[in-house]
Amino acid sequence: MNATAAKLLVAAGDLMIERNSTEISLSEIAQKSGVNAALVKYHFGNKDGLLLALLARDAQAEMATLAFVLDQPISPTDKMRRHIAGIVNAYFRVPYLNRLIHLLLHQGSEATAKEVHRFFVAPLFGFVKRLLEDGIATGEFRKVDPALFYISLNGACDHLFYGRQMNTHLIGSGGVTDAVRRQYIDHMTKLILGGLLTDKQAD
Repeated sequence: MNATAAKLLVAAGDLMIERNSTEISLSEIAQKSGVNAALVKYHFGNKDGLLLALLARDAQAEMATLAFVLDQPISPTDKMRRHIAGIVNAYFRVPYLNRLIHLLLHQGSEATAKEVHRFFVAPLFGFVKRLLEDGIATGEFRKVDPALFYISLNGACDHLFYGRQMNTHLIGSGGVTDAVRRQYIDHMTKLILGGLLTDKQAD
């Protein structure tokens, strides 16, 4: 990716974080990046193409992390701990991630939706499914529905960042600080493992 295309992606991501919204226009992206709006079509085809490229950029690091965790010679329980922390950290770094996925899945073209499933949704769900199966096979995890587990974990993490205005009244005016991030990782790890681990493993 050349420097101009990269500037457009950085500008789009920064705008979404600043506004806590995926509702941004091409002219706003161009103005923030200092790049002519006509170059969006040249590099990405249209706005959907730009947003898809932004998601692909952000997903690349997350997919690499998943592969690294799976390859580690540690127990499924420890892998799950790392995965929970990784999901919270991903939303901390990229708070618009889940909303961008939904935008492209439900408002983008059919081809765009297929691409989102291919490089993000399917690999992430596949990781969760395999990790749960490994934990059940070793006797560490109870049997749970992988789809419901996936929805529960991602939804809980996304809401911390999506509901900023409401959550400010709950966690303080400082918002989602690094301290809150670390506290939420600890909270979610205990909450998820508390319902997932078998009685033997929990002891």
